[in-house]
Amino acid sequence: MADRRFTEVDLRHMLEYATGFRRDIMAGRWVISSHHQRHPWEVIVEPDVDAKLLVIITAYPLERMQK
Repeated sequence: MADRRFTEVDLRHMLEYATGFRRDIMAGRWVISSHHQRHPWEVIVEPDVDAKLLVIITAYPLERMQK
């Protein structure tokens, strides 16, 4: 998380205030749309049904990905 300049608290805030979601290209994963520091971000998650957990795969700002 340090290399992406967000903390666990930031990530929890992004998930709490998500603006949408869609299926990822990888089966079983989801893309959560959100904002961090007034910029659009996406968080890739994978539900672990057996453990009743949401596993965070990665998170990234959209504007950096589009350049």
